[in-house]
This record gives sequence, structure tokens and C-alpha cells, in this order.
Amino acid sequence: MERLTIAVNVPLGFHARPVSRWVSLAQTFQSHITVTFRGNTVDGKSALGLMALAVPSGAELEVCASGPDEHEALAALAGLASRSFST
Repeated sequence: MERLTIAVNVPLGFHARPVSRWVSLAQTFQSHITVTFRGNTVDGKSALGLMALAVPSGAELEVCASGPDEHEALAALAGLASRSFST
């Protein structure tokens, strides 16, 4: 299992558009992905779960991946976040 912290640097926080891009990317990996914010952990491939976290701009998420492509999954998701969730 690998973990990393990802900053949410989009003006409106982790809202529908960045969540949609995140889920689309996360679903391309076999690994199980979870996202934790303020003690709440959700499936990192679930748009509904991620939206329920209500993550504001500037917040940090703890992302964990476990599986055959965990390193690649975290690298790709970190890259997406570094581009402010733009494809």
C-alpha cells in the first residue's frame, strides 16, 4: 500500500468537474484507491463518495492505493491535481 498527500488547489474546491476527472482517471487503474479528508474515508473511484467529503479549496487529501498498479495510480492522480484537475 502506498500513500500520499494531494492538495486541492481549485477555486471552488473539489466540486463536480474535478471529481469527475479524478474518478475517470482513477477507474483506469486496478488498484483499490481511498481518499481521506477530516477523518472520513471514501472509495477514490466513487464520485458520490468524493463529493460527500465537501473538500474546500486549499485542503489536503490523503490518498491511498493498494494493488498491482498502486504506484502508477498515485503518480497519475498527483499529476492531475498538480494541473488543477485539468486534463
